[in-house]
This record gives sequence, structure tokens and C-alpha cells, in this order.
Amino acid sequence: MSASASFWTRKRLLFGALALLLTGSTLWGLKELDARQRIWIFQPSDRAWPGANSAGMQEVEIPYTTASGQKVQLHGLWMPGARAKAPQLLFLHGARWNVTGSSPRIRRLNELGFSVLAVDYRGFGKSSHALPSEASATEDARAAWDWLERKAPGQPRYIFGHSLGGAIAIDLARRVKDEKGVLVESTFTSIPDVFDSMRWGWLPVDWLITQRFDSIDKVAEIGSPLLVVHGTADPLIPARLGQQLFDAAREPKRIILVDGATHHNTQARAMGEYRKALRELFGLNPR
Repeated sequence: MSASASFWTRKRLLFGALALLLTGSTLWGLKELDARQRIWIFQPSDRAWPGANSAGMQEVEIPYTTASGQKVQLHGLWMPGARAKAPQLLFLHGARWNVTGSSPRIRRLNELGFSVLAVDYRGFGKSSHALPSEASATEDARAAWDWLERKAPGQPRYIFGHSLGGAIAIDLARRVKDEKGVLVESTFTSIPDVFDSMRWGWLPVDWLITQRFDSIDKVAEIGSPLLVVHGTADPLIPARLGQQLFDAAREPKRIILVDGATHHNTQARAMGEYRKALRELFGLNPR
């Protein structure tokens, strides 16, 4: 068998396996298929990044009731700024680790002069136990945003999101009209685009993806300045997705591509660029 014939034979076998999966999914149930995606995308956990700790941060509880009448309890961390009227920042973390796992990023943003509220979505940490979804994370982010307004009425508020949190931040920003700016780091255009960038991205599964996080279709609806930050050596979310997201946004905007930075160390390596962007893009006076 030639190499070309062998390649197409393997492809037919893979497509056959996919067809069996789709046939089985009618028995397995679309709800189960959706649940599997939510587990894969969010990786909900009560664990923190090894070595991370919330020393110096206050624990807060944010109870609220969803539009469907469900009572939810969110757990968060609050780190006030050193200045009396510090700008407020809602921090939305990514997948896998709870909010304490983001404590190094929270501290760095606090060092830049923000009062930071960081929350766990349902299914993470001490928040209500549930399998998170794109819809539920959107509700949780809005509840945290409203809490921040009650905490410091009239103070300027900003939204920050890392990785998956960046998609949630963009969705929140296009829904609210009172944010002063949006910062997203190591985030993406959509979940289908992330899948396409992976080893098996050539498989035709786009139409099966229910948790889409289509930031590329939402980012132009943001009405405030946008800062996009991405590491050029990010092995999880390619920098080209960050660039495409930036290209789709409207002005004013800025992108910081951190040479050689990965998915996890971009912020630590870009504090100087962050300070410059806060001054020039947002008109802030970082510490």
C-alpha cells in the first residue's frame, strides 16, 4: 500500500469512528455530550495552582438569584488598592484552578493600583457546586460586576480575564455599558478555533461544539478601550488567535505580544508594558 493510500485509509477509519460516535451520541444523549464539553473546557476544581496562596486578600461571598430563580453563592477574593479611590477591577480566571490559583496575577494587578475582586464561577472553589457552562459563567460574572458597583459606587470599573476568563470578560463587556476598559490575556477567538489549532483540529466537529465562546463575533461590541496581551510562545492558545481577536476589535485598542512568553508567565514578563498601556490607553496612573 502506498503512503498516500495508507493516509486516506487512516482518514476513512477516523471518519468511521467519528460516525459511530455520532450515532452513539443519539443514545448517549445530547445533554451528556454537552456536559462532557463543559468538563473539558472548564475543568472545574477546588484546587489552587501549587504554591499559590491568598495571604493579604479578604474572602467575600456574593449570593444572588438567577433569572430562572436559582439561588447561587459565589466565593471571591477582594484585595483593595493602596489609594483611597483606586480604580476597581473584576478579575475572571481561566480553567482548571480555583480563584486562589490566580493569586500571583491578582497581586500584580493590585500592585498596578487596582482594587481587585476575583471570583470563582459555579463549580470552582467554594462557590455553589454545579457543572459550569458558558451561560452560567456569564451570569456569575455579571453578579460579581454588580457586587463591585455596590462595593464602591461611582468608582471607575475595569474587567480583566485570563485565558477562558478572557472570553467571559469580553461577553460581559459587550453586555454592560459602564466599564471603563477591558484587559484580556492569553485568550482566544472561539472554542472551535482553539480546537482547530490542536493536533486533531482537522476533524469536522465544529457543529458539535455547544460551548462556543465566540469572542471573535462579540469583541467589536465592546464600547471601551481594549488591551490584548499574549505570549508568542503560548503552547495552549496560539498568539495568532490573540492577534485575530485584536484585529476584530474597534478602536481604541492596543496589543502587547510578549516575546517568548508562555500561557502562564506573560503577565509577569510584561509589567512594564502593562504600566505603559494603562497610562496611554486607559489614562490611568499606575504605581
